[in-house]
Amino acid sequence: MGEGIEVTGVSRSFSAVTAVRSVTLTARPGAITALIGPNGSGKTTLLLMLATLLRPDGGSIRVAGHDPVTHPAEVRARMGWMPDILGSWANLPVLATLEITGRMYRLPRPAAERRARELLDLVGLSELAAQPTRVLSRGQKQRLSLARALVHDPAVLLLDEPASGLDPAARVDLRVLLQRLAREGKTVLVSSHVLAELDEMATAAVYLDGGVSVSAERIAASRTGLRQWRVRAVAGPAAGHGGLADALHAVGVPRERIAADNQGILVGVQNEADAAALLSALVGSGVAVSSFAPAFGELEQTFLDLQRGDQP
Repeated sequence: MGEGIEVTGVSRSFSAVTAVRSVTLTARPGAITALIGPNGSGKTTLLLMLATLLRPDGGSIRVAGHDPVTHPAEVRARMGWMPDILGSWANLPVLATLEITGRMYRLPRPAAERRARELLDLVGLSELAAQPTRVLSRGQKQRLSLARALVHDPAVLLLDEPASGLDPAARVDLRVLLQRLAREGKTVLVSSHVLAELDEMATAAVYLDGGVSVSAERIAASRTGLRQWRVRAVAGPAAGHGGLADALHAVGVPRERIAADNQGILVGVQNEADAAALLSALVGSGVAVSSFAPAFGELEQTFLDLQRGDQP
């Protein structure tokens, strides 16, 4: 697959604890692939194996066409790794941190210096270039970690919770940057618990549950249940929660499908065709609908559906 990621039947245990049981996935160049799962599902363990930092017990891995076990140097030369928590030299200035990272990837000194300044500008840390890394906030450390992952212009990016600690503006900047890198042909694999954010950038998704990659059949089966849409109305008796719930019931929605939260009324629908028919019925009955949209993004909804499907 060239510069992408291929994982087949990978497993990894720690003594009696099996962290990754059987994971199979593909991440392609030019795509942002979301790695999604609850705590303990094996996401970080999988990323550590892809990054050559853990040896799998079984299965096969190819990163940019190379095996992380037998050819770790080739993988590291083509892969940028951004862990959840940055390990850095506390007393070393931010600029020097990137310069040394570049030198570790065998960039000539002038090239490492140029690349370091270029990346500081890219991630918005130029004003802190001379400051020791210990003074950086959590969000600033995340931006420095991303810059370190990019220092050697890798073909593959492995990102574990990259938006952790970032303010809203920095999150938008991160999304735009990752989308740009994907358009340039890089393979981007992102693990995050902020599924609404992944929804806005990911072009593919892999779900893990109990150390196993969720099959396409199980994902499809999870999508057959009701999905919640949020409805708001303005003016008239239907503007309030009670009035809108009554209006929904009046056009045929069972009471058990109607709920409320602090953002509006939630109604369960089977699919987009049912949602369109419901909207038409509400408007036709005189309800001034101001907002009608899925309550959750596609990735978040699928994750919730999978979790509910495991409940008795």
